[in-house]
Amino acid sequence: MASVINFPVSPSFVINSQYKTSFRARAQSVGGGDSTVLSSGSIAVNGDPVSREKEKNGALIDVGNGTLKPRVEKKKLVKNVISEELEVLWDDGYGTDSVKDYLDAAKEIIKPDGGPPRWFCPVDCGCPLKGSPTLLFLPGIDGLGLGLILHHKPLGKAFEVRCLHIPVYDRTPFEGLVKFVEETVRREHASSPEKPIYLVGDSFGGCLALAVAARNPTIDLILILSNPATSFGRSQLQPLFPILKAIPDELHGAVPYLLSYVMSDIIPKDTLLWKLKLLKSASAYANSRLHAVKAEVLVLASGKDNMLPSEDEAKRLNNSLQNCIVRNFKDNGHTLLLEEGISLLTIIKGTCKYRRSRKLDSVADFLPPSRQEFKYAFDQVVGLLRVASSSVMLSTLEDGKIVKGLAGVPNEGPVLLVGYHMLLGFELYSLVEEFLREKNIMVHGIAHPEIFLGRLENSSNEFGMTDWLKVMGAVPVAARNLFKLLSTKSHVLLYPGGAREALHYKGEEYKLFWPEQQEFVRMAARFGATIVPFGAVGEDDIADLVLDYKDLMSIPVINDYVRELARDTVNIRDETRGEVANQALFFPGLLPKVPGRFYYLEVSLKDKENANELYLHIKSQVERCLDYLLKKREEDPYRNIIDRTAYRAVYGDEVPTFKLD
Repeated sequence: MASVINFPVSPSFVINSQYKTSFRARAQSVGGGDSTVLSSGSIAVNGDPVSREKEKNGALIDVGNGTLKPRVEKKKLVKNVISEELEVLWDDGYGTDSVKDYLDAAKEIIKPDGGPPRWFCPVDCGCPLKGSPTLLFLPGIDGLGLGLILHHKPLGKAFEVRCLHIPVYDRTPFEGLVKFVEETVRREHASSPEKPIYLVGDSFGGCLALAVAARNPTIDLILILSNPATSFGRSQLQPLFPILKAIPDELHGAVPYLLSYVMSDIIPKDTLLWKLKLLKSASAYANSRLHAVKAEVLVLASGKDNMLPSEDEAKRLNNSLQNCIVRNFKDNGHTLLLEEGISLLTIIKGTCKYRRSRKLDSVADFLPPSRQEFKYAFDQVVGLLRVASSSVMLSTLEDGKIVKGLAGVPNEGPVLLVGYHMLLGFELYSLVEEFLREKNIMVHGIAHPEIFLGRLENSSNEFGMTDWLKVMGAVPVAARNLFKLLSTKSHVLLYPGGAREALHYKGEEYKLFWPEQQEFVRMAARFGATIVPFGAVGEDDIADLVLDYKDLMSIPVINDYVRELARDTVNIRDETRGEVANQALFFPGLLPKVPGRFYYLEVSLKDKENANELYLHIKSQVERCLDYLLKKREEDPYRNIIDRTAYRAVYGDEVPTFKLD
């Protein structure tokens, strides 16, 4: 049956989406198959219908006092800003909204209107990139649909975002909600069958997402579950049933603080009882169908969730679901998505869950880091190493003059940076940071595939270094990825020595282990890429290598672990290619030192016709860079961190280095 809905809208939200004609803010009555599109003929504001004439030029928005007006200028502007890609260090807006914005919006949207569940599109999301997939947010126990408010702006660039709102007095049973979401999913799939559909489920919404996925195994779904309520049977919420029934009405105001951020005076007692019953049925329904879920699943679990045993539940789901990974956030509570920290879009990117077609394309689907991601990564994730190493970046101009900074590296691609891989890749972070900071250029590192397969993650499953490498442009080593990057005129970072150099043995620092084959030269020549050999030194000023591969293999128990890790490792080179082939992955034993300094030197090469000659020339240039830096660092009066700290304390400026030739 069709229904006319009186739905007061906050200025932050728009009822219908002007950006996608296949979704015209359809509000479905879950009691039947019919539905009413929220157009001018059916929207009522404070009981008064809005005429079609007022709505025809744009989406209607609430401008206060119950007044709606057409969004004419905004629509015209949005049409002009639709783009296919984001700029490097774009402003994602994360951090501009807070829980206070959630509470303010909740007071408006929670007002009962007698209508059924429906979707809304947050205006804050703006206009997404061309070809973006759809993201459906399924709320927690509050049912408001505002749980992504901190993430609307960044998500709005990468997704068509729609949020489910379940009115406070709505009593639709769980299966009815499942069918409602399912109908939307099926319509979206029918209109864009090649695109994935994202279901972001918060707590109760996690059960809803799993139920929909179980009933639709052939649809390409990606589930992101934040502290899913599938653990309800083992939670502290069960005892609330008798308490809520027996508690006097005057004491009822203290209960909702256990459940959500919504103010206690606007959640009726009977609604809380209904929500808990709904949660119980949702958990049972979803758990009985986990075996049928074929979708990709990312579980986000909080370490300080006082409502649900989320960490234990994440482990259970990881073992029960066919295609599931977990990220733990040890310092967060139940309302993970409403707590400050890392943007949900960053998490999606770092776990390689963002794609715009059936199969992930590491190059085409890459979203460049935002300013906020750049700041977080280099201040908080690798900030200590950054400060300790105080890198010196040098480059060579066309006339052979060595200068500080990256002026000698071309701004226009394609550019292929080829160099020495320091122990554990210590040099990566400063190199990528400096290109972003000085030239606003994204450097894509060609990385070992194990980084993308999850086997190198630590047992805590926290969002960590390997995830940030992906956020900052790393792509799996493969000829097709190098081809795509060079064809799009990108700056690419390549280490011919690969894992063999990054995991070298004692006494092998600054020694190149390159294959005999010229794996990259011909492809670079095909696209006219500028090749920039570089050297980086300083690993021996940060730590001493005390346990290498040979040492570890001589230690009982540990050698079994190393063998097991090597057995599952993806081989990326043929065994006939010498010592560099198929280096076993392991974690060497390091002894930290009083930090010295990292030094880099880049030299751009002119084209040479003979591939073998060019390859050998590149290798010799890298060795020359290393020799130059090793010699010149001895002349640096501020090589030691103590001297650099004293200089900063007095002058507060960038710390100088040795005199350039």
